[in-house]
This record gives sequence, structure tokens and C-alpha cells, in this order.
Amino acid sequence: MTQHSTSSKQHAATDQDASGSQTGPDRPELRRIIEEMVAAEAAFVGVTLRVRDQDGEWTAAAGASRIGEDAAPPVDGYFRIGSNTKTFTAALVLRLVEEGAIDLDAPASGYLPRFDLDPRITVRMLLQHTSGVFNFTGEYYEDGTFAPGIVWSGREWVEDRFRTYRPEELVELALSKPARFEPGTDWSYSNTNYVLARLVVEQVTGRPFADEMRRLVLDPLGLSHTLVPGTSPELPEPHAHAYYRYEEDGEERTVDVTRQNPSWIATGGDMVSTTEDLQAFIAGLLGGRLLPEALLAEMCAPESKAGYGLGVFVQEAPNGGGTVITHNGGISGHAGLMYGTPGGGTTLTASLNYVDDAGLSMAAAFQQATQRLVAAVFGGEEAESAGGAGTEG
Repeated sequence: MTQHSTSSKQHAATDQDASGSQTGPDRPELRRIIEEMVAAEAAFVGVTLRVRDQDGEWTAAAGASRIGEDAAPPVDGYFRIGSNTKTFTAALVLRLVEEGAIDLDAPASGYLPRFDLDPRITVRMLLQHTSGVFNFTGEYYEDGTFAPGIVWSGREWVEDRFRTYRPEELVELALSKPARFEPGTDWSYSNTNYVLARLVVEQVTGRPFADEMRRLVLDPLGLSHTLVPGTSPELPEPHAHAYYRYEEDGEERTVDVTRQNPSWIATGGDMVSTTEDLQAFIAGLLGGRLLPEALLAEMCAPESKAGYGLGVFVQEAPNGGGTVITHNGGISGHAGLMYGTPGGGTTLTASLNYVDDAGLSMAAAFQQATQRLVAAVFGGEEAESAGGAGTEG
């Protein structure tokens, strides 16, 4: 994520109140947070927010759908949800576990014999990021070194953003690199785990991943505005626009990257949805409408290092607000937030559009805004002002 420098958009969009609708009481503390998110020095282009709890549902939008224009981002707009895709993928795998097609504790190599996978890696390790498999988007190590993977940032990515990658190609690249650790001995976030999970799904069902996602997750929850795009660069209307910034010959260029081929990330983060569908998904998932109680409990049982279950983070809300189940995601100028309480009674979903860059310079603003929203919705207290707030991306 990055700071955008197009001030005409910022001023045009933030001089107006956040727009939206509600079935419960107004939420001025949330309205203030999202208005500040698009007015800050390191500002988002636009934000839409949807909160549902015992008082009803509240939605709002602030900022702009496009840089330089006044129209707010659509509260029912489509956006690229990034790593929220992992929660959908984990839910699909667990549905197949329920059907008896997959064994969580079986070696993944048994389902994918064409790859040279360490036989100690289980399907559960893939979903929990404890496999140790190299991350095909690159690995950052504790000593500060970085081992690159595919190109997914900078001018080179912008100019080649319609390239098609096969999932197998991403896996083969990752397996050509040294493992990060012995399977099951540590935790490290790796997009490769979820591309392998996708290939397991396709291997055991003999059907395309998108078809199985529709059959076992999207249709049962009525998610008609969520899709697995494959190699399609299109984003359905309505939508807010995503941007990417880089330097060329000493000058800064900002490019609209709303259209891109998301096969470079595959099931690490390629899906498209809306805040309404994300809300229905996390509420339905945590409310027991998708998985039997025992499998949902396994999904929400975190490992000890990062608090990661199977496709979800399990966190404690501030100020004694209790447990929240979450996954967020960002992908080249679009980002999504997804939070829910056990049982799904209270949920927060949001979409962000912004100007990304190779330095991920919006990361701190993203973390700060997320913390303030979570505190306001789940922490039982009004969020602090922007000046007093602290700083996932």
C-alpha cells in the first residue's frame, strides 16, 4: 500500500460527509474514522464500511471512487479482496473434509504426487501456514534479507500485469527454493500454501476450483456477488478504482490498475466480492451455516505464534472486547477487511481503494485505521482520535 499524491481527489472527496445507509442507529464514531482515513496526509482514495450487530446494519462511504472525481465509492461495489480469499479457500477445503474427500492430516503429497512435496507436509499445515514452503511472492527473513519470487510490484509488474500464470508454475517456482523451516516446526505466511490447497481441491474433485467454490461455499450462503476470476482482468460494475505508483526517469507515475490479471496471486488472493457478501460469508461461516461444529472449532483453533487457525486469525479485541475472527487482504490498490465475533453476531467488513507502490507505504495507515475500526466496533469504547491512535496489510 502507498500514499497517493493526487491532492485534487483528496480535497474534492473529503469536503463532503461520508455517504451510506443504515437500519440501526447512526455511528458517528465510525463515520469520523473513515472520513479521517481519506483526509489524512497518507490517505486512502476511498473507503466503504459495513457493520452489523444487535442494533442493525450501518453502511457508509467516504472519499472517492476515482482520483480527481467527487463521487464516493459505491457501498455495494465490487473489489479485489486479496488474502480474504484464503478464508474462502480454507472453508472449501473443510467442506470437502466433511464430505470425506480430503483428510486434514494426510500428506499433501498424496493428493499432489506430481510435485516434489516434503511428505511430512499435511493439508492442515497448508491451511495453517506451518508447512515451511517458500512463498512464491518472496520471503522476508528475520535477518532482514529478502529472497525474491515472482515479480508483483514496481514498474515491471505494472507493464506486465496482464500476464497469465498457471497455479502449477507458481508452485514449481516455490519448490525450487529452500524451505523456510521443517514442516510443522514454525509458522510463516506463504501464498504458496493456498495455491497448493487449490490444487488439492481440483485433484480430489476433478472439477475446476471455481465450480467447487460455487457448489460448496458461495451457493449455500447465497453469495451471488462473489467470484473466482481466474485469468479475467475485468471487475464487475459498480466498483471503485485501484492505483499503483512508481518512478520513471525521476518522475512519479500513477497508473489505474483496476484491470489486471490476478493469476499472479491465484488463491493466495485473487477473489472478487462486495462488503455485503463478505458480511454474509463471515456471519454464515461463524454462525455454523457452512461447517459442522467440530470442523468450525478446528478452523478457529489458533497456532501459538501468530494466532492463525485454518484460514483465519483469532484475535482478542481491545479493552476486553472478547474474541474476533478475522482475515484482511490487500492487492495492488484494493483491500478488504473482514471481522466477526464467534457465532457471527457482530461483523465488520470494509473495502479500500488506494494508490499502492513497491514500498508498501500505506501499510502503517492501514494498520492504524484497522485498529481504530476494530476498537470502535468490538472494543466497547469509542475509537481514539487519529492523533492518539497507534499503528495487517
